[in-house]
Amino acid sequence: MKVFVAGASGTIGVPLVRALVKAGHDVTAMTRTPSKQESLRVLGATPVVADALDPDAVARAVNAAAPDVVIHQLTALPKAGGVKRASDLEPTNRLRIDGTRNLLAAAVAAHARRIIVGSFAPLGTPGPDAPSGTQRAAEAVASMESQVLEASRRGLIEGIVLRYGLFYGPDNPATQNMITMAKRRMLPVIRGDHSLLPVIHVDDAVSATVAALDHGNRGSVYDIVDDHPASMTEIVRTLAERAGAPRPFTVPAWLPRLLAPYMAQITSVRMPLSNAAARAGLGWRPAYPTIDEGLSRTISKAA
Repeated sequence: MKVFVAGASGTIGVPLVRALVKAGHDVTAMTRTPSKQESLRVLGATPVVADALDPDAVARAVNAAAPDVVIHQLTALPKAGGVKRASDLEPTNRLRIDGTRNLLAAAVAAHARRIIVGSFAPLGTPGPDAPSGTQRAAEAVASMESQVLEASRRGLIEGIVLRYGLFYGPDNPATQNMITMAKRRMLPVIRGDHSLLPVIHVDDAVSATVAALDHGNRGSVYDIVDDHPASMTEIVRTLAERAGAPRPFTVPAWLPRLLAPYMAQITSVRMPLSNAAARAGLGWRPAYPTIDEGLSRTISKAA
């Protein structure tokens, strides 16, 4: 199958390209960074450079690839330390609104059969007290999803949305940063934490995306999460234990809200999502069904 991956050099893009090539697919990998072409070529893909915000460049790239399936993994997240504030999401917001519009139009024009969109579950339903930046990010996610689902409803293309939980894994910058902080005892738990976070190992997000090439109903939305949502306290304590780090200390809830309001908003989410629909519709099963199993593998590989 001919597959076009937009956002191929990102956190999920690289392992996704690797998995697609391994499965025997003909992969065209789009990046906006010329220096990343060689690393994508080494993975076995055909690299192409295009800015997703340039509709003509995207149209040329997709048309030349003539793909059966287009996969949307466009983000522009900070490389150092990950997202620390809502304003860090503004470039990704543009990609999720305008980049989606450009990629979708190009996919339809090139007569692609299906477009698969990687979305982000924790931004799906921000509370009324969410910071304005978080609201804008949620609106961008809603725009991305609705554009694709509407095109699918109109019969222009088969649209499928995959709502990923919070990524973690050995090559995930946020996970690496958390391991370092835990070892320095700089990663606390929150007193009175009632969060339930949807999480997913990057490898499982990749396998679900590959499964969606041929499976899943057009116009469907699937939650790609592991079997059990985890509180932030559980994540931090499990990570510290698996990393051989000191026991985390406890801080009051107001402190992270004061120092890091965006991260406090995301990590206080109570969103007990289920992967039952993805299991049934995509024929997919997570290799790491719990955060404990996933972190055990992640930290042993990182070590």
